[in-house]
Amino acid sequence: MFNKEINLPFYAKTTFLLIGLFAFFTILYIAKAIIVPIVFSVIIAIVLHPIVNFFVRKKINRVVSIIIILTLTFLIIATIFALLLSQINRLSDSWPILVERFSETLNQTIKWASGYFDINQQKINDWLATSKTDFISSSGNSIGKTLLSVGNSLVLLFLVPVYVFMILFYEPLLVDFIRKLFSKSNQTRINEIFSQSKIVIQRYLIGLVIEVIIVAILNSTGLLILGIDYAILLGSLGAFLNVIPYIGGIIGVGIFMIIAFITKSPVYVLYVLALYSFIQLVDNNFIVPKIVASKVKINALVSIIVVIIGNAIWGIPGMFLSIPLLAIVKLIFDHIESLKPWGFLLGDTMPHLLKMKLPLKKSKPT
Repeated sequence: MFNKEINLPFYAKTTFLLIGLFAFFTILYIAKAIIVPIVFSVIIAIVLHPIVNFFVRKKINRVVSIIIILTLTFLIIATIFALLLSQINRLSDSWPILVERFSETLNQTIKWASGYFDINQQKINDWLATSKTDFISSSGNSIGKTLLSVGNSLVLLFLVPVYVFMILFYEPLLVDFIRKLFSKSNQTRINEIFSQSKIVIQRYLIGLVIEVIIVAILNSTGLLILGIDYAILLGSLGAFLNVIPYIGGIIGVGIFMIIAFITKSPVYVLYVLALYSFIQLVDNNFIVPKIVASKVKINALVSIIVVIIGNAIWGIPGMFLSIPLLAIVKLIFDHIESLKPWGFLLGDTMPHLLKMKLPLKKSKPT
């Protein structure tokens, strides 16, 4: 009598679903200090897993293979960080000059705006002074939060390599555990879903890393050609922001244009905008379709919503993690029959609109 299926009304199912989602996102928010390093580690482990397997197939001990891969990864990241650090040092040394140039440009803009729009220049200066005071006050209140964030980042820096090592080492155990969660009658289907999803996820994440590298090179090269200062730092920052769809690109080109406006002249703003438009054209039409897995396409509406949710729950790390996590969820949905409609909803495949044909009214016989 306990096997009888219970059919709940729609409003009850909706209520349970909303309560479940609320509890789920609350847990994600409360435990973000624990979950975020693990999520980063899982994504990095998925990217490195094929390389580790390659070494293992070459009869190299699994522990030694993981240590070699993590060491090489650390050296590559350290080299990139050292290159960026030199650019950051240049930026910090010339920061007072940039501030002075920005103040001069701002004063010229205020003078032009006051004359063009017939506004008292003193009123604009008073408004800017009030805004500056409010900004400094709010910034002072957030110093403690900033220091705490830096401390959490240092903890993350030490925890992630340990997590990645453990995940790669215990990968067979974790995979077997997932398979044991399901009954024996579903093992064949589970193995198929798991293997297909793993391959596509690996291709997508590796493609995402390659995309970031190519866009960073294109950004840096273009900015160097234009003679923009701190080109490598800005190009790399723009490539990382490009992972965040739409919002990241707007922030990136905004930073490029501000630096060009301060360090060069207003005409360079147009040059930077043209450069960014060209790189985005190459990225959207060649890099993403050819390198990033074409099977993973997420529509713009869902992408923006998920990025905003990720920022609300996990802050800036959540913005970067939201799209890869959403892509993984979509891949899993696409491989499970009952969840395929949700995978279709997340995608950007537009169905053909059906033309509604109205029946012709028959004329009444006279």
